[in-house]
Amino acid sequence: MDSSKYVRYTPEQVEALERVYSECPKPSSLRRQQLIRECPILSNIEPKQIKVWFQNRRCREKQRKEASRLQTVNRKLSAMNKLLMEENDRLQKQVSHLVYENGYMRQQLHSAPATTTDNSCESVVMSGQHQQQQNPTPQHPQRDASNPAGLLAVAEETLAEFLSKATGTAVDWVQMIGMKPGPDSIGIVAVSRNCSGVAARACGLVSLDPTKIAEILKDCPSWFRDCRCLDVLSVIPTGNGGTIELIYMQTYAPTTLAAARDFWLLRYSTSLEDGSLVVCERSLTSSTGGPTGPPPSSFVRAEMLASGFLIRPCEGGGSIIHIVDHVDLDAWSVPEVLRPLYESSKILAQKMTMAAMRHIRQIAQETSGEIQYGGGRQPAVLRTFSQRLSRGFNDAINGFLDDGWSLLSSDGGEDVTIAINSSPNKFLGSQYNWSMLPAFGGVLCAKASMLLQNVPPALLVRFLREHRSEWADYGVDAYSAACLKASPYAVPCARPGGFPSSHVILPLAHTVEHEEFLEVVRLEGHAFSPEDVALARDMYLLQLCSGIDENTVGACAQLVFAPIDESFADDAPLLASGFRVIPLDSKAAMQQDGPAASRTLDLASALEVGSGGARPAGGTELSNYNSRSVLTIAFQFTFENHMRDNVAAMARQYVRSVVGSVQRVAMAISPSRLGPHAGPKALPGSPEALTLARWISRSYRVHAGGELLRADSLTGDALLKQLWHHSDAIMCCSLKTNASPVFTFANQAGLDMLETTLVALQDIMLDKILDEAGRKILCSEFAKIMQQGFAYLPGGMCVSSMGRAVSYEQAVAWKVLDDDDSNHCLAFMFMNWSFV
Repeated sequence: MDSSKYVRYTPEQVEALERVYSECPKPSSLRRQQLIRECPILSNIEPKQIKVWFQNRRCREKQRKEASRLQTVNRKLSAMNKLLMEENDRLQKQVSHLVYENGYMRQQLHSAPATTTDNSCESVVMSGQHQQQQNPTPQHPQRDASNPAGLLAVAEETLAEFLSKATGTAVDWVQMIGMKPGPDSIGIVAVSRNCSGVAARACGLVSLDPTKIAEILKDCPSWFRDCRCLDVLSVIPTGNGGTIELIYMQTYAPTTLAAARDFWLLRYSTSLEDGSLVVCERSLTSSTGGPTGPPPSSFVRAEMLASGFLIRPCEGGGSIIHIVDHVDLDAWSVPEVLRPLYESSKILAQKMTMAAMRHIRQIAQETSGEIQYGGGRQPAVLRTFSQRLSRGFNDAINGFLDDGWSLLSSDGGEDVTIAINSSPNKFLGSQYNWSMLPAFGGVLCAKASMLLQNVPPALLVRFLREHRSEWADYGVDAYSAACLKASPYAVPCARPGGFPSSHVILPLAHTVEHEEFLEVVRLEGHAFSPEDVALARDMYLLQLCSGIDENTVGACAQLVFAPIDESFADDAPLLASGFRVIPLDSKAAMQQDGPAASRTLDLASALEVGSGGARPAGGTELSNYNSRSVLTIAFQFTFENHMRDNVAAMARQYVRSVVGSVQRVAMAISPSRLGPHAGPKALPGSPEALTLARWISRSYRVHAGGELLRADSLTGDALLKQLWHHSDAIMCCSLKTNASPVFTFANQAGLDMLETTLVALQDIMLDKILDEAGRKILCSEFAKIMQQGFAYLPGGMCVSSMGRAVSYEQAVAWKVLDDDDSNHCLAFMFMNWSFV
């Protein structure tokens, strides 16, 4: 056969080659020769032609996949283009209406006589709704809960109002910054302005069937984390193929400082003439099937105005979703400082509207196989873990009476609230059956709320997540973990400042937009003293972290965790504890569009951009950041009956210590502290970072006769940068005759060696990190250091703040003198250090 001619393969030959291709798309030369020998029908084809066939086959497969991908992208772009064109048409109509109204107003103002009473402030261009209000006419028959025709009239009215909000101009919508349209984005998100209550709207494209989307969105507790329960009390079919549902819904309060909300709702599900599905809902009054009495204790009745979702099928698959949430949360019933939580459309958009859209997109990508999770866990199981952690934390914050919670008498302070539950099966799940344990007393929750000033929530939660040792106490962690063991009722022998250990964060899952992370935290090698390290064991926490994206406007940030054992079963009991930080910007501020400023965490971040400090996105200065937020803390413990008071005292003291630690961290990371001279939290009398760097370098040169840093850059920011990035660990201690030396500064290598940060550095004492031999050498050389100003110390061992052993070849100690040649502090440089 002439190899230069085109070869025609018989169907049998193609079938044989396809079988090999399915097993090995790129066979080697030996494999091709073996194929010819084993398949007689291929004996008349040369190996070179077999190689060409496989090359062509791979090329066709690649082209097919690319064509399929491009078709999918084209369908998405076409659907999104349709959505954008509709949005553009709506905005054009709104602009035309405003231009006409503006011109009419100008004409009226110019033609009105000067002596006429100024009534022109009231709009003379009436919309159809305003005209109907001036000339009211009956729009529906008498509506009665017992009259299906009356309920249908309410449902049709709700449908009309919802559609006018979803696709019309019934509400003045304002585009949210950062929510750019596109086939892979969250969609077009807008919030309300100048309307009663608060409202948010989102439009997006999702690759799911409309009926599947409706089923998911109607299951509100699965995606709305603040939904405590949703009970469908009655289902009434309508003549047009739709259904009317009477619903009672309860939502959690976000903090301990306000009451929860409940709703009586009518939900109407139906189809439109164009094949779209609509599910809309609104609050019921006493005349339309709603309640006649007051809400239950611990709840405030809220109102839902016409809301819901419109699902429109797209050609080629997928759906376009329009979601509208419009509520009146009775902001006047909460303390004035908390009213922004109930008056902010952007908070509503984050908690409800965008949460629904993200949940749908998450399930769509899981269904298509785009998301793969490790660890052998199904995505639905991981979502359940996240929901259980969030729900458990909400239960702890709210402490509802019908769940069995009751308040414990106070110790005289009002800062920490203690609640107990002797029968927690209702919120933990009956499968755990804690009451079967003979000594089981119940669950105890210690909680507190506080206001923070000028602290970005995302930054604070990220810091708490990454630096657990700076606020957590091992003894309490051990006690929380012990509740999962066979004997969970020993009182923890926690001691303040117990010998901490490091923690490792193991990623487990994350949402599509990376706004929420589920992870396992391994607390390594816990021990109460260095002597117990050999007997230490690891402990584990299941942790949920959300809202740490600083560019997300109006979002709360939270860190929730629960101890788990090594088995980590799907139905493991979860006693959730943690932190929640919610921004409290005023209603006007929350409606101002603009990206949130990025923040700097410590001196290292500031040094990367110069002494001017980190510059936030959009050019906004950090000094301009001025906002408040509310921090809620809740920790849960189990207890046995005879130890209840002891555990309560321990929990109260622990939460107070955590509050103190968080306040200290918040002060240190507040952007107001990060001015032109960014640096660690200053002790009384401490200099600025640039001044301290100059003193350290000059004193080393005076006492040692050499240069600590390069001589060509001994001024300004360059000096500070060189000191910060020096390869050896350099740190400074206070000079106090009546107290142990405390660290006041360390460069990056010093912080790495001590395994700490600039915020927590000032809680570490010098004698705590040195071993016995190191302390003896320092004592013997101290007089020499103070007299001559300099001393070499031999190599040895020390211990980091996390309890890890560190070896170093040599250390240098010298006095740091200020500009008046007075003793300011003692500096150490540990050379060639490493963890053992």
